Amino acid sequence: MKNIKPIQIVFIGAITQVVLLLILLFLYRNFVDFIPLLNILIIASLSGAFSFGISFFLLKKFIQERLDLIFRIIDHGVNVNIDQPKIEMKNDVIGAAANASVDWASARKIEIAKLKEQAAFRREFLGNLAHELKTPVFSIQGYILTLLEGGLEDEKVNRKFLERAAFSAERMTDILEDLDQIMKLEVNKVDIKKEAFDIVSLTKDIIISFEEKCQEDGVEVKLAEKYEPIYVNADKAKIAQVFTNLIANSINYAGENGKTIIRFYSINQTLMTEVSDNGIGIEEKNIPRLFERFYRVEQSRNRNEGGSGLGLAICKHIIESHNETIAVKSKLGVGSTFTFSLKKSSKHN
Repeated sequence: MKNIKPIQIVFIGAITQVVLLLILLFLYRNFVDFIPLLNILIIASLSGAFSFGISFFLLKKFIQERLDLIFRIIDHGVNVNIDQPKIEMKNDVIGAAANASVDWASARKIEIAKLKEQAAFRREFLGNLAHELKTPVFSIQGYILTLLEGGLEDEKVNRKFLERAAFSAERMTDILEDLDQIMKLEVNKVDIKKEAFDIVSLTKDIIISFEEKCQEDGVEVKLAEKYEPIYVNADKAKIAQVFTNLIANSINYAGENGKTIIRFYSINQTLMTEVSDNGIGIEEKNIPRLFERFYRVEQSRNRNEGGSGLGLAICKHIIESHNETIAVKSKLGVGSTFTFSLKKSSKHN
């Protein structure tokens, strides 16, 4: 039975119908009414042929539609239109194969879309990395060439150019260190050492560290009010880096008479921290990409004014490594508010 073809099954069915019809017609001829033998043969033959034709047509249509779909998927991959209802038939092996093919194609289509997205992200990342490193490298190269071409003997320029070259080298080092850190954070190679500490005291220390920078840029950074000690359970050094990156970011993009206000408020056992500024703000279309590596809202901005371009991405990974969340709200020309959560410690007063 395994080697019997569908067409043979249809033919056997037609022959069976002819034999049964002959038997019935002979019985009718013998017991009810006389029918010529030729007419019996013609009626039985025509009935068998008609049955064969109808059965063959329906069977071919039934199988062909399903096989066509399967072969289109095989031949054309995920380019075939698979947005169609599935075949719902019980005990239909061919229909099940067609549905399985549609599912396979759908999965491959999603997988290919993700691979294309990842490839585009890698290209953009490498382009941004090259751009970030190119600026300090070219600066160092230019200063050194100037010194080699005679500037080294000129006391008015030699020290100044060496200091500028050192600054560019330091910036390149910062980029590489930040890149190394974010790569470790992404593959969970950085241990999060949680401890109970006063986040208010930590924030005050970081604000003091920015005093000189704030005076130079005419920006004010302060707490929203006088807070009592608030203890959280987190990695103190990593949270300090989050504050440092967020405050530095707010200063770099501050508007005229810039202000950065830091607030704390509790929700049950969670402490929410806000870092708000009245800077240039961010367009809504740019917000979803804000935490990407090297992504800059203002692409034309002089990159020497900013940091490594990795600060916000590092903040996101640090907060998420604490199993917490970080978010941003912003309006162009009004300012931005970054909010992140941390678990409060039992030492919280």
